[in-house]
Amino acid sequence: SSQFGIDEDQITEDTDIIDDLGADSLDVMEMMMGLEDEFSLSISEDTVSSLSTVGDVVRLIEGLM
Repeated sequence: SSQFGIDEDQITEDTDIIDDLGADSLDVMEMMMGLEDEFSLSISEDTVSSLSTVGDVVRLIEGLM
């Protein structure tokens, strides 16, 4: 939430990364790199391009752990 300047309480699993958070492709890549570091994961660029909501990201991380 801090990366996008949005209150954490406003973000749900249905929040769209591009439309609701205003992220561009660079923002998305930075977010994914942060998640890779935080959770010691490797996320492919193809996988990143298929993510559209916060819930998609949550399910991806849960599936990789």
